[in-house]
Amino acid sequence: MGRRRMSARFPDFPWDTIAAAKARAASHAEGIVDLSIGSPVDDSPALAQQALTRAANAPGYPTVSGPESLRQAAADYLARRFGVQGLDTSAVLPTIGSKELIANLPAQLGLGGDDLIVVPELAYPTYEVGARYAGCEVVAADSTVALGPRMPALIYLNSPANPHGQVLGVDHLRKVVDWARDRGTLVVSDECYLEFGWDAEPISVLHPDVCGDSHDGIIALHSASKRSSLAGYRDAMVVGDRSVVHELLEVRKHLGFMQPSPVAAAMEAVLGDDAHVDTQRELYRARRATLRAALEAAGFRIEHSEGSLYLWASRVVDGCGENGRATLDWLADRGILVAPGDFYGPGGAEFVRIAFMATDERIAAAASRLA
Repeated sequence: MGRRRMSARFPDFPWDTIAAAKARAASHAEGIVDLSIGSPVDDSPALAQQALTRAANAPGYPTVSGPESLRQAAADYLARRFGVQGLDTSAVLPTIGSKELIANLPAQLGLGGDDLIVVPELAYPTYEVGARYAGCEVVAADSTVALGPRMPALIYLNSPANPHGQVLGVDHLRKVVDWARDRGTLVVSDECYLEFGWDAEPISVLHPDVCGDSHDGIIALHSASKRSSLAGYRDAMVVGDRSVVHELLEVRKHLGFMQPSPVAAAMEAVLGDDAHVDTQRELYRARRATLRAALEAAGFRIEHSEGSLYLWASRVVDGCGENGRATLDWLADRGILVAPGDFYGPGGAEFVRIAFMATDERIAAAASRLA
């Protein structure tokens, strides 16, 4: 049997489909304002750079489990910042960014063609990609009621959510956890934006108000990319159910998924410090306010966007939401590049996702062009 074509296994890479809009935006006389990707632009914290430099002499292999001190820093951070209790170092595993973990998670857990994975109706595309990579069936559903008697192997949660910034409340999260536990379904909560709640207060799925006094059947994903402007370092972690974390550890030992020692040192440093996160939050808060006001004045409707680092916007034309691809072109004519909402599911067809992760100067330029 020959190899399956890549196109048969995965959807098209979304950003390849907006190349023409990017070229149009780049031709603007005052340059492009790229708000399409959630990539930090502010300097990585000095304490991370210093820790990386101190650990730069790393001739030996790192361990897959990572240093005990890093795992303790992670447990302390989640307790201090989000009230996660009872998490010890055996329930923490560093990863090489969160995207690689999401993409490999179903396969590394041994899931395959007989297994069903549930993703949100509007979702980060890598959830589906990882499921397809493992050969699993994928269903997009925001309500467990819609699944009927079906027994998923794994269900993804994402709050605050990418793309639309919705923050799930404690009652909703608790119901999903209870439903999943009754069926032996693993809950995977992507919490990479948990530091960024604006109009609502996010809560971790590992908080006792959600899961009680046990983390059984739950894992959460956290990353330093957004909270600490370390996307280029590729440092994240999975925490929660010890048995699941241990299984991932054993598989990743065989596969050689090791976080580099200097990166682990930098991650440990930022997890121990809250001041730089609070400073970064205020930068994002101001950029969000500037961009939201300009969009609304230009006739856009903002939905959800209670958290995360994006505005979920629909351009209203004749009282109706415009198709997101038309909005993409309208903005590109003004030198602004965004992500069309259909990247994230059919329900996003009338929306665009607009990141406010750009410099103050570029955010101001976007606001001026919208005016």
